Amino acid sequence: MSEALVAAEAAGTGVEPVPGASGARQFWRRLRTQRAALVAAALVALLVLVALAAPLLTLIEGQDPTTYHPSLVDSARGGVPIGSFGGIGGGHWLGVEPQTGRDLFARLVYGARVSLGVALAATVIQVFVGVVMGIASALGRGWVDQLLSRITDIFVAMPLMIMSLALLAIVPSSFPRPVLVTLVIGFIAWGNIAKIVRAQTLTLKGLDYVSAARLSGWGTWRIARRELLPGLAAPVITYAAILMPVNISVEAALSFLGVGVKPPTPSWGQMLTAADVWYQAAPQYLLLPAGALFVTVLALTVLGDGVRTALDPRAASRLSIGTGRKREAKANNKPEAGTKPEANTRLEAKADKGGAA
Repeated sequence: MSEALVAAEAAGTGVEPVPGASGARQFWRRLRTQRAALVAAALVALLVLVALAAPLLTLIEGQDPTTYHPSLVDSARGGVPIGSFGGIGGGHWLGVEPQTGRDLFARLVYGARVSLGVALAATVIQVFVGVVMGIASALGRGWVDQLLSRITDIFVAMPLMIMSLALLAIVPSSFPRPVLVTLVIGFIAWGNIAKIVRAQTLTLKGLDYVSAARLSGWGTWRIARRELLPGLAAPVITYAAILMPVNISVEAALSFLGVGVKPPTPSWGQMLTAADVWYQAAPQYLLLPAGALFVTVLALTVLGDGVRTALDPRAASRLSIGTGRKREAKANNKPEAGTKPEANTRLEAKADKGGAA
């Protein structure tokens, strides 16, 4: 709430303004009722920890993601890994890659760094550009709002995959591919969040505390920084949580199509590209990156739904399990201390009428 409005209310009533409950505490209390979201958050934290600790994990295993081991594949059979289950053993925890003999565990954990890093960086760019464009459009007047809104509409209408394929195909291969994929995704797919921010900002502009800040002489950008941005936190965080799994899928799709991350840099999508002909001879080469992608996208999607519901209690969760609905309903229907259940109240009312008769 605006400092000017709080001060005015306190001066008019003679009562000290009482600070509200912590928003973070309320958010955590609502999130704890959703067991599915908590499990998803723990899984996402584990994946991030594995990605950050990839050098340490591969050091413990004694392998790296780029070293070839031709002695571990059978060249007479087209490069199929030697041994059971794709060459799984003490030296190679998840086996080796067909034809090259590169360690699958090392490539999988380093691929997590690329996939999660690209998705997170692209999401940050999308949120930053979308928030700036949305606020500038909502606070602009006349032709400024019209111009920025039309630019936003153009980016919303752009097909992300087609534009990404075109841009990635013409950029020289010497440019770092993970950085290029991040920039392409981030600077193309910000239109939707800009429209959300603009609509929310227009709503916030008409509230009393924003009007009080304007009457107190605050400038436009000070109002945006001190009054509007806190009100935009919930929808922006919610949409960012939804963008993460989308960006992971886009990066994997671009790498699968051969225009994303290039070998020898490991990426889950790039691993799937090379594994599509080995699903019978070495199924783990296909199942491991596909399973990692599936689990990551599912966990981020469930977590995004939990964050959305915790930030906006009026919005019902799309999940049917693990959301604590029964406990919430039971808590809402539970009578307060010192009150009597409705059924007992009706019986007592009937008894009173009978006694009066």
